[in-house]
Amino acid sequence: MAAATSPADPARRETRDPGDADHAGTAGEAGGPAAEPDEAAAPQDASSSTARRSWRFTLTRDTARPEGGGRAASGDAPAPARQWPLLTVLVTAALGLLIVATDPFAEAFRIGSLLIGVALLAGAVLRWAVPSVGMLAVRSRFTDLVTYGVMGALIVLLALMAQPQPWLDVPFLEDAVHFTIR
Repeated sequence: MAAATSPADPARRETRDPGDADHAGTAGEAGGPAAEPDEAAAPQDASSSTARRSWRFTLTRDTARPEGGGRAASGDAPAPARQWPLLTVLVTAALGLLIVATDPFAEAFRIGSLLIGVALLAGAVLRWAVPSVGMLAVRSRFTDLVTYGVMGALIVLLALMAQPQPWLDVPFLEDAVHFTIR
């Protein structure tokens, strides 16, 4: 029988989430830590800071909403009206995808890709300018601005440089391609 360490042992001092009792592992469970008999029978004091922490991942119980994560319209408005910033971005991106998928005219790929990039750039502008953007707010305002802005700008630039006959010619890119292919 293994010797049990006392709860006051500094090497065993860890915090424990009170909700981990549902996820406590047993010796026969795959990935679960083996519970020692003395520890399993000893009651855990929830207010104690020296309680044992589970080796499993804990579920997040409470998270703060991102800045601007409130409703974009009043609560008595219908659901689509409350989420108009997100719907604006999604409808514009869906229109771009539809144009690319159906290929109705000669430059459809380029125009559709531009619309997708512009939708992301519009999401960045809305996230910056509108104080409450509803579900368009995913992370902090800064992170959303950087994510939407960088991805939108890259998609727009790639759409403008798409071959054949690019609308935007970047001279050093052709030299870089020729240098790497040699």
